[in-house]
Amino acid sequence: MAARLKLLIIGGGFAGLECARKLANNAGFEITLVDRTNHHLFQPLLYQVATASLAAPDIARSIRQILANAKNVTVLMDEISVITPEINQAIGTSGTLYSYDYLLLAAGARTSYFGNDEWAKYSLGLKSLADAQNIRRIVLSNLERAEITTDEAERTRLMTVAIVGGGPTGVELAGAFADLVHRSLKSNFRRIDTAKLSIILIEGSEHILETYDTDQSIYARKRLESLGVQIRNNTRVTKVRAGALDFKDGTTLEAAAIIWAAGISANPLTATLGVPTDRAGRITPAADLSVPGHPNIFAAGDLVSTKTHDDKIVPGVAPAAVQMGAHVAKVLKEELRLSKNGFDKQKIGLRPRFNYFDKGMMAIIGKNHAVVKAGKLRLQGIIAWFAWLFIHITFLVGFRNKLSVLLGWAYAYLVNTPEARIIVYPPTGNPPPPNAQM
Repeated sequence: MAARLKLLIIGGGFAGLECARKLANNAGFEITLVDRTNHHLFQPLLYQVATASLAAPDIARSIRQILANAKNVTVLMDEISVITPEINQAIGTSGTLYSYDYLLLAAGARTSYFGNDEWAKYSLGLKSLADAQNIRRIVLSNLERAEITTDEAERTRLMTVAIVGGGPTGVELAGAFADLVHRSLKSNFRRIDTAKLSIILIEGSEHILETYDTDQSIYARKRLESLGVQIRNNTRVTKVRAGALDFKDGTTLEAAAIIWAAGISANPLTATLGVPTDRAGRITPAADLSVPGHPNIFAAGDLVSTKTHDDKIVPGVAPAAVQMGAHVAKVLKEELRLSKNGFDKQKIGLRPRFNYFDKGMMAIIGKNHAVVKAGKLRLQGIIAWFAWLFIHITFLVGFRNKLSVLLGWAYAYLVNTPEARIIVYPPTGNPPPPNAQM
């Protein structure tokens, strides 16, 4: 029996998982999937965990469980620190060496502070379950502290949430927080009026949701403002410090919770491949998604910057990552077939290009409102909101997750009382000091 080809997949997100599933139980491949966590995360709904609408298990599922029936796939929890393409080897932080014949790099992205990494200490990103739970803990803790304090200035600071970045993540966070305080928490406190929570959305360009049509951006702005969200367009952040933001115009905003949703950068593993990257660290792959100069290495998901055949940018969304993972699996299966039929030398030249089918973009803006942009289709309002619900339920992995999220949404819709509002502190079990920047 011929030796099986070793495929190393780095990252259990949408791209990596889809590739593994497409090659599951294929006798020609021995697959190792490595991820630094043990779960696949449905990132589009992270903001709902951050705003207490959903619990963490609702949007995550064990990678081992998902691939339990894929006998040719081994799942390992490790973090790859170095890739050495010259010898087809990667090294994990555990010290484990991973050899491969093919490699799929789909390790995702991280929060970008545009070269000001020291700002991370004073702000909150949203790329993981831990990030989402941290945001929820801090905002809810601040409300609890505001209920106790008798200092009005301190109460104002505690009841100010600043969100930097007016893209889909920032807009969805702002709308969800507004719904939380106006609908769900309004009768829960006695000394403070939660409706006075200041939610400030800060965007450096002229419009929020800039990648959408202008009328959709205006619709989103009006909807958020009707919920009490303050929007500051054309506002550049020059510094983030403990409990405050400094702006280019010389003004300062004090806020006890500063959420950074202004940008992402590729996993730093891209820098170890020795190929050109853009300012965000993303690789521009060949048409078949292989890394230039390394035909046995593929890249997919948020860490690539690529265009469609008609020169349109492929967006960093879940459907694109899924399609990339499926494409890589298709290429590998075809190369295995060609090799078996004596076309080993010609197989790379026969690879098909990646063709992205644009399923559109969508963003939810609080209860009953959303915007959808898909091809020539434009939706906004409650119809777009229902479309958003349907698409997100469809992309969730596993029946339990789909059912749990659907029931959670239905309950929250009817009674306006999300149940995921428990505050759990870090391992010490103690709340942070009253004046700590969290």
